[in-house]
Amino acid sequence: MVSTDPSPAPSIGTASPVPDEISTFALADLAGDPGWRRPVFVERELLILTTRGHGDAELDFHLLPCRPGTLLRVRAGQVLRCAGPQFDASVVGWTADALHGLAVDEDAAPTWRQLAGEDEDAVINEVSQLAVDCQRHGVGPAGRALLRHQLAVLLLRLALPDADQAGQRNEAETFQRFCREVEHGYQASRRVEDYAAALGCSVRTLTRACLAVTGRSAKQVIDERVALQAARLLAASDEPIAQIGRGLGFSEPTNFGRFFTREIGVSPGAFRASRDQPAGGRVVRPRPPVEPTGANGGRFRSGTPGGPGNSGRPGGPGIPSGRA
Repeated sequence: MVSTDPSPAPSIGTASPVPDEISTFALADLAGDPGWRRPVFVERELLILTTRGHGDAELDFHLLPCRPGTLLRVRAGQVLRCAGPQFDASVVGWTADALHGLAVDEDAAPTWRQLAGEDEDAVINEVSQLAVDCQRHGVGPAGRALLRHQLAVLLLRLALPDADQAGQRNEAETFQRFCREVEHGYQASRRVEDYAAALGCSVRTLTRACLAVTGRSAKQVIDERVALQAARLLAASDEPIAQIGRGLGFSEPTNFGRFFTREIGVSPGAFRASRDQPAGGRVVRPRPPVEPTGANGGRFRSGTPGGPGNSGRPGGPGIPSGRA
């Protein structure tokens, strides 16, 4: 568990009426403090279904508009902030091994999706039934099996819209494999050659796949993942800046500072110093996210982690995720 003092930030997604591998709870249970003063780390896998009101969720420093029927897929390790909040939502949380043995791709669901019509009705019904069964049947082998299969059905339903997309499938598969390698190796290497060797393909193949899916090169994808982790730690922990840089593979603090400033648009110190400021205007450097799924126009808050005030420029082909 992560806490605010003296170093890391409070972790979220663990509050639950049923202390089990799958649980349901309210959006307010996720806040590190009543006002969401800082972004907070998420330790569980989450689905957040907006039920009332309008507002923005800030996920990994991207603004995601929320209104009734908006569904967010939040990955463990991301940072989340819902200042206000100006909306209510039901949350489904699960541990990493909750779906072990079931043929479900947890990453197939898009980070942001606005449900409508029959899809919205089906998801609302499934989330509502999960909430009821978490209360009634959360204990015992049969109850746990029921919840696991209900969650699997929900995630499979959310993956259906992409099931028939055949265009650029090879590039998309290569890109996803690359993202998985980056997720496990970005702290050790930022060289495209290392990832190409691990995947058994050429640098050209990786670059072509990344350009086809995101419009950016493989090196840019790697660097953005490193910058994202740095921003998470700067915003949601009190770990020294030099130590964060060393943990991400920078032997010299100056090298880390130049890298972060180039990627995010402000220095690590300025980024951290502004995290507790109230919402307000700021200058940012908009950058499209790398996740290929979804199309919601999330806006990157690169200047300061705690407040809004970016250009409002749409985020490109998709919504950012921890696999960025």
